[in-house]
Amino acid sequence: MADDPYGDRNTPVPVPGAIGTLRMSTIIPAIEEARRQRPPIIPSLGLPQASRTPQEMMIERVMENCAFKSALAGVAGYGLGLVFGLFTAGMESSMPNPMTGVADQSAKAILNDMKARSLSYGKNFALVGLMFSGTECLVESYRGKTDWKNGTLSGGITGGLIGLRAGGKAALFGAAGFAAFSTVIDYFLR
Repeated sequence: MADDPYGDRNTPVPVPGAIGTLRMSTIIPAIEEARRQRPPIIPSLGLPQASRTPQEMMIERVMENCAFKSALAGVAGYGLGLVFGLFTAGMESSMPNPMTGVADQSAKAILNDMKARSLSYGKNFALVGLMFSGTECLVESYRGKTDWKNGTLSGGITGGLIGLRAGGKAALFGAAGFAAFSTVIDYFLR
């Protein structure tokens, strides 16, 4: 038994705190069985975390979905646009009637103007939020990274698509302006 790494398995080994001695032939199988039955060791890196349930993992997958992120940004943009449109219409409620040139100061006319402006702003904000969030999520998924370049690229794409309705030059200026704006916002928010 010269190649046995544990020496002679039948040699008695003194065990501290035990009465008598144990044979290596009984200790080694017991250690190997204990290793098999023990769960794997998961190293703790930082704060301890509880394991997540399947429902929590499903909710996380839904929240990370690009379609969900885009829809959420569209709904939030619509709400923000409604509030912004209501605010701006309230600041400028004495607009003259385009037909007569006289400002209609009735409550009905003012409320109709506020409604029309709020719906218009809501639709525009929803569209921009939906486009920007969707392109940012797709760019992030394609690149496999989360950094400031995702916002800049998606800002350029969104600004270019919005400006494309007015022509090529407007698309270039829209892309550059929206990309710069997205980069500045990313810089200050991160």
